[in-house]
Amino acid sequence: MKKVISLFIFLSLIGVLAVTDSCKKDKIKGCMDQDSDKYDPKAEQDDGSCEFEGYVAFWYDEAASIGLAADGATSLTFFLDDQVVGSSATSVYWTASPACFANGSITVTLDLGNVKALTYTLSVVDQTGFEYWFADVEVEANTCLQFQLLWDKRKKK
Repeated sequence: MKKVISLFIFLSLIGVLAVTDSCKKDKIKGCMDQDSDKYDPKAEQDDGSCEFEGYVAFWYDEAASIGLAADGATSLTFFLDDQVVGSSATSVYWTASPACFANGSITVTLDLGNVKALTYTLSVVDQTGFEYWFADVEVEANTCLQFQLLWDKRKKK
């Protein structure tokens, strides 16, 4: 009789554990990085779905504008990794760093994919194709980089 009761208790415990285990909820999967466009505040387990964007505003000051005009440059075209991302008259300049998306700024939104930072190659040329600036630009997720193009007096002549 004791064996029957012991067996009954043992099987009951196994049944309770099985029912308890099956009632556990699966963790909510999603992007857990707040810098991501796909951030899910309810996610309890990262599923690798995070994607990121970064922003960069290119600008130059009055000295650069005057230098460009003296060189005969009237317009600039901006390239990132050989893709045109904007253009501007050389007479458009800033007295201080513009905010991203400020009216008249050359601001670019960049898809960083599933990484939080990428480096792009910047090239800025005038209407004749003369390259005034060439640089690497590191763009970070969820940030606005204000990238100043500094004038070098030894440019085209």
